[in-house]
Amino acid sequence: MWYELPELVATFIYTLNFSSPQISHCFLLFFYTYSDLCYFFCSVSIPYLVIEERNRRMWTQYALLLLAGCFVSQLCASSDVKFYESFDETFDGRWIVSEKEEFNGVWKHAKSEGHDDHGLLVSEKAKKYAIVKELDNVVSLNDGTMVLQYEVRLQEGLECGGAYLKYLRPQEAGWIPKEFSNESPYTIMFGPDRCGATDKIHFILKHKNPKSGEYIEHHLKFPPSVPSDKLTHVYTVVLKPNNELLILVDGEQKKKADLLSDYDIEPPLIPAETIPDPDDKKPEDWDEREKIPDPDAKKPDDWDEDAPMEIEDEDAEKPEGWLDDEPEEIDDPEATKPEDWVDDEDGEWEAPKIDNPKCEEVPGCGEWTRPMKRNPKYNGKWHAPLIENPNYKGVWKPRDIPNPNYFKLDRPNFEPIAAIGIEIWTMQDGILFDNIMIASDEKVAESYRMTAWKPKFDIEKEKQKAEEAASTGGLKGFQKMVLDLLYKVADIPFLGEHKSKVLDLLEKAEKQPNLTVGAIISIIIIIFTVFLKLIFGGTQQQPAKATGKAKKSDGAEASSSNKEGATEKKEDQNEDATAPRRRTRREN
Repeated sequence: MWYELPELVATFIYTLNFSSPQISHCFLLFFYTYSDLCYFFCSVSIPYLVIEERNRRMWTQYALLLLAGCFVSQLCASSDVKFYESFDETFDGRWIVSEKEEFNGVWKHAKSEGHDDHGLLVSEKAKKYAIVKELDNVVSLNDGTMVLQYEVRLQEGLECGGAYLKYLRPQEAGWIPKEFSNESPYTIMFGPDRCGATDKIHFILKHKNPKSGEYIEHHLKFPPSVPSDKLTHVYTVVLKPNNELLILVDGEQKKKADLLSDYDIEPPLIPAETIPDPDDKKPEDWDEREKIPDPDAKKPDDWDEDAPMEIEDEDAEKPEGWLDDEPEEIDDPEATKPEDWVDDEDGEWEAPKIDNPKCEEVPGCGEWTRPMKRNPKYNGKWHAPLIENPNYKGVWKPRDIPNPNYFKLDRPNFEPIAAIGIEIWTMQDGILFDNIMIASDEKVAESYRMTAWKPKFDIEKEKQKAEEAASTGGLKGFQKMVLDLLYKVADIPFLGEHKSKVLDLLEKAEKQPNLTVGAIISIIIIIFTVFLKLIFGGTQQQPAKATGKAKKSDGAEASSSNKEGATEKKEDQNEDATAPRRRTRREN
């Protein structure tokens, strides 16, 4: 049971409800740092104390030893924490709100829903926000392991907006806090972003090319997706000296990457050794045509390019009973002129048309004309057949030359961090930022997660489970398991624009258990359809079938598909199908 000690201690420390979070971190960090000592204390000392009837004097000695160790560990941890913001106190006077006109969103110091813990709140919808905090000391990312971590809670969800942080370069790079904006130069941008097909946890590194002096944005490929609930989540990025990059969500590793790998970073930090020569030009005699018309081919003598594609069917006969003198439509005899109709203003009133009832029992009405049929002599425009091009040289491309901006790199040269900023444009309110930190020790970051984030998350998770059980009327275990699985499937990036439909169906299935089976089947159909489209590239739309009022005779044949020149005919048919209804001659 001793292997459960760290989590048990974390829970115990949280229940003590210390007035300062730093005291809690101090105790917990001591247990993480000196875990072996803790195991020894629990496995040897506690049984001994029990046997000696809980000797209080010895307990006091152990407690003093523990406090002393905690004090020492806190001194060490304080040097590992480069920056920490808990928002226990108001941000006024410490964080600077941008005075740029477009950033008119109002920041508030507010409690997280259901907790006494405060954070920095996005309070209004559809606004741009910008706020920045200058660090007391510039932080270098080039000295060993560095950890960037913060909490964010999407209390109203996130349909379109960002909740990421920017770690800014010193002001010598050309910015001032009061004018903080999207143009302010940063070193790293990290955090969740969702809108439309975009659903990812950003990691963007701005790195300076030592040859050109240009700062280039390098994006993490295949980043993890954003949790789709409304709970507090803690986002962590770990930068290691061996160029390893780790992204954690709630302490769980979601992405591992190599900063110098072109498979993980785009564009790569190390540029290509060669580039296409921008001054190279394709020779005028370069022939890229793989096939050419046969110059020796000749059009056959009996090839008639002027023959029409369709001709009248001379064998067709007018069906018996056809009413030549009856119109297809007649004025509606029951229609009356509206009382408020003014001829001078509205024009001459005409009764609306209806189908002629006399035409319903006969083959057709109106002037009869022979239907069209395919012309057996139609060949279309003649083209010479294609043959292999004897002068084909392949597709031309410029020659490669050495890249003047190429450089070698053993480790990224991170620009220092002088400030932390939040610059977002979001359609949702209720985004709460909290417990922002920069540390040089992963264990320190973990201790903050255990004491500052996990207790809140556990409370929210239990509340969510209770609400789900109440809203679903107590879903059966199997139904709940399937829905949980489909929620995970909904986070798969390939669903794209269909993700919102899947989530809507899942919510309906949870609220109305009797619809669960139907919703699940609908979701499976959506996923299967998207999967087929990814494999086969989608299906082509079938042209709309034109319908006519005339009834065709038994001996009439419809015209078949066309050769070249058929495009114009199809366009005419589509125009007829979509145009407003008009009187036409009946065809058999």
